[in-house]
Amino acid sequence: MLHSVVRSAAVLLVVLGVARAGEFEDVRFISRGDQSEQRYVLQLPEGFRPEEPQDLLVVLHGHGSDRWQFPRDGRDECRGAREAAAKYGMILVSPDYRARTSWMGPRAEEDMLQILEELRRNYRVGKVVVSGGSMGGTSALTFAALHPDLVDGVVALNGLANHLEYDGFQEAIAASFGGSKVEKPDEYKKRSAEYWPERLTMPLGLTTGGRDTVVPPESVQRLAKVLERLERPVLLIHRPEGGHATDYADTLAVYSFVVEKVRSRDAQAR
Repeated sequence: MLHSVVRSAAVLLVVLGVARAGEFEDVRFISRGDQSEQRYVLQLPEGFRPEEPQDLLVVLHGHGSDRWQFPRDGRDECRGAREAAAKYGMILVSPDYRARTSWMGPRAEEDMLQILEELRRNYRVGKVVVSGGSMGGTSALTFAALHPDLVDGVVALNGLANHLEYDGFQEAIAASFGGSKVEKPDEYKKRSAEYWPERLTMPLGLTTGGRDTVVPPESVQRLAKVLERLERPVLLIHRPEGGHATDYADTLAVYSFVVEKVRSRDAQAR
């Protein structure tokens, strides 16, 4: 009962306006999967009107960070994402998704689903764009491939699309996925967007660096080529001399591409 009160109180505070437009609100909720307390950061856009539909921008942090990376960090990817949310008047949501070493395993996926459901209960959510950098970019692609019906656009900055071939952070990924690649190959394939291009019908903005040794670019480049052959709306910005980072201009470019494509599709469907 106490857990239920904590979650309800946190939601009620946001609904009653404690989360003022332009400010970051740290929201608690109780995971229905394991009853643990989890958190996400919420920012309502300037000029927020609760009676009007508001598009949602989900930002997923990188390995070793938490929900405050995108709201607070001054690096280009984070600043660009915040400015994209402000430019397009979007609700910004930054989940812990099981905190520092998630890689969008089953528990993180459950939390994401619960957060989206909660936001839809409390706001008139329009289109949903899921994004992130590094582990977060990877996780955005994973979540979109798992739940394409819930995602209208994807931005993946320096992410990967193939867990079966990736050799980095294996201890953390195994803990998140419930076993190693040898023990659970189907789980790794399930969470690798490269194997499910037919599900990725939404606009995608992707960035890669040719000298990225943390998350090599090849799997995302291959995925982009397949999506282009399938005539999907995809923008890949590859910098041959780039490393494991996306600069401010490229960050804004891919966010703008995706949001504008999403809204253009919506207008055409009306």
